[in-house]
Amino acid sequence: MPTVRYSIFPGVEPWRADYHLDVHTANASDLPPGARLLPPCSPTKIVCVGRNYSEHAKELGNAVPTEPLIFLKPTTSLIAHGDSIVYPTLSQRVDFEGELGIVIGKRARHVKAANAWDYIRGFTCVNDVTARDLQKKDGQWTRGKGFDTFCAAGPYLAGRDEVDFPSLRVQTLLDGELKQDGSVQDMIFPLDAIIEFVSAFMTLEPGDLIATGTPPGVGPMQPGSRVTVRIEGVGVLENPVVAA
Repeated sequence: MPTVRYSIFPGVEPWRADYHLDVHTANASDLPPGARLLPPCSPTKIVCVGRNYSEHAKELGNAVPTEPLIFLKPTTSLIAHGDSIVYPTLSQRVDFEGELGIVIGKRARHVKAANAWDYIRGFTCVNDVTARDLQKKDGQWTRGKGFDTFCAAGPYLAGRDEVDFPSLRVQTLLDGELKQDGSVQDMIFPLDAIIEFVSAFMTLEPGDLIATGTPPGVGPMQPGSRVTVRIEGVGVLENPVVAA
């Protein structure tokens, strides 16, 4: 049964940790009426994999990586299903990037690929929102990827054993029009390789979120747009875009 995190207080920040008394977990079907939906995990860090689909790398004019390209997003970039993505005044080009998210289930360090699935609690939908012009300008990705509201995740957590992983497709729709549609089997680096690579240099804690890369078809959003990340069997994540 998919699970959700929520609060009965509408003003709770989406990155509020699980140990706070105003954060609760329930089966998705038991979400109380009027509850404030939160992202499905409370990560100590958000680990992202860049250019993990060869066609996406090519569409932006980049070489296909020979090993996982890792970057981080701050936890303050998290928002939940239904929350607004804020289009910052510092950028003239803000893109959607629909992705499959892994939620870590137990502490992982020096994990071998053969054992990696034992460390996965489940999956969720992620929109790795990107200020593309700032990403290109800066040469590194912290600012372009790190704005508040630039990591939408949810709506719930689908358990590892409840998902038919080989059949998953990452689809992104902008105002109802399909823009991205890619099979997870097209990833350059599969999940077990990602967890082995990342856990070789950092400790992954329970609740940490790994965004596994976006398929081709990324593109710009505008204030007033509505973006949907849909992964059948995992969930449908939808967020409006608003001006700062």
